[in-house]
Amino acid sequence: MRKLAKRAPAFFGLTFAILSQAQPSSVEIGRVLQAVGKAFVGGQLAQKGSPVLEGDQLSTGADGYLYIQTIDDGFLILRPKSEASIPLYRVDPKSPSNSKFKIELKSGVARSVSGSAVAPARSNYRFNTPVAAIGVLGTDFTVSTDSEISKIIVSSGGVIVSGIGPECSAQTLGPCNVPSNQRLLAGQTGVALEVKRGTMLPQTIKDTTQSPDVLAPPRADEPVKKGGEQALIENSLTSQKISLMLETRFTTLNTPKAIVWGRWQAIADQAVDVNLPAAMDQAKIYGLSSHFAALRANNAQWLMPQETLAEFRLSDSRAQIMDSNNSSYKSASLENAKLQVNFANQSFSTSFDLTSGGQKTNLYANGLLGTNGSLSNSSQFAIGNNMFVQGVLANPIGQAGQLAGYVFQSRLDASRIASGATLWAR
Repeated sequence: MRKLAKRAPAFFGLTFAILSQAQPSSVEIGRVLQAVGKAFVGGQLAQKGSPVLEGDQLSTGADGYLYIQTIDDGFLILRPKSEASIPLYRVDPKSPSNSKFKIELKSGVARSVSGSAVAPARSNYRFNTPVAAIGVLGTDFTVSTDSEISKIIVSSGGVIVSGIGPECSAQTLGPCNVPSNQRLLAGQTGVALEVKRGTMLPQTIKDTTQSPDVLAPPRADEPVKKGGEQALIENSLTSQKISLMLETRFTTLNTPKAIVWGRWQAIADQAVDVNLPAAMDQAKIYGLSSHFAALRANNAQWLMPQETLAEFRLSDSRAQIMDSNNSSYKSASLENAKLQVNFANQSFSTSFDLTSGGQKTNLYANGLLGTNGSLSNSSQFAIGNNMFVQGVLANPIGQAGQLAGYVFQSRLDASRIASGATLWAR
């Protein structure tokens, strides 16, 4: 049993302690969600529910798997024969953009899924290997490394990668702002970035036999990757103008509304109804997937009402189901839709029946309401959720009342992924 004397525990889950005031050795940054085989935390055999403290050494044997859930519902997963540590994981609940994160993979294979606190503080997030510096764009990625070579693949969002060297120190936070850095987005299927010792410029490779997932395959109980349709690439893509995703034609943006939403990329017989590049000049992204987007106009506002609860009705929606077995898409519709926002405790709950081809699936989510009107939950795999939601509230321009729009996604089974966008009003 680990000795925790003289170590002040931090709050676990979405209730954050002010961690920046604690000593490094006393900060609880997460808990062991699963430990299989030889897996160690702080030199002790890991057990489900064991606390993980800032600076603890993490390791797995030849048969070991270690799943750690961070205090903001992110994940760090070590596969066999891996060594890592989390030297810095400080969440600042009063000023989220001041939060700081550093993860170090010394050897082996690790998968990192960003927690909810990372999004507003991406400039203070760093994942290091012996040779590579990795920054994130709201991300689910996997890394393999030894002392000479690192390889990175992305399942959701994107990464910014550079070799560690004179212009990119392992001691700093955030992605290295150097000309040689490279971006890798989830849409670049079958591609990895490779960094070799002594080189600053990552190389793009397509040798799938050397993928981290091949070198150390995930267990069947590892949380499903947020690939393809599940990738909600977060607000940082606004600054990039999502240049790597705009290889399609767009229709003209209609007169700006408080919430701009819908399909931004066409598939099969489903046409585009959002001109995303034009929309991004007039609005800010709050939800984005491979085909759908939800934005709030820059000239719209959000004023938190005095009431406690509000019920929204579904005004319109777009939805589809992608089947990876045959790369097909089926249109879907939403029935019995509900959205309730609790302004008193800054939370929301939503649900609907997704119907396609005579089959009906109930999808639901519970998440947080930000002070800026944003709507988000941490994962479809969190308790009380089976879909991932990101969106925003707004007041109609020149009118009273409230609007809401969000993008959703859910893995229905091993091959099918549902996604779409919704618009709500009171």
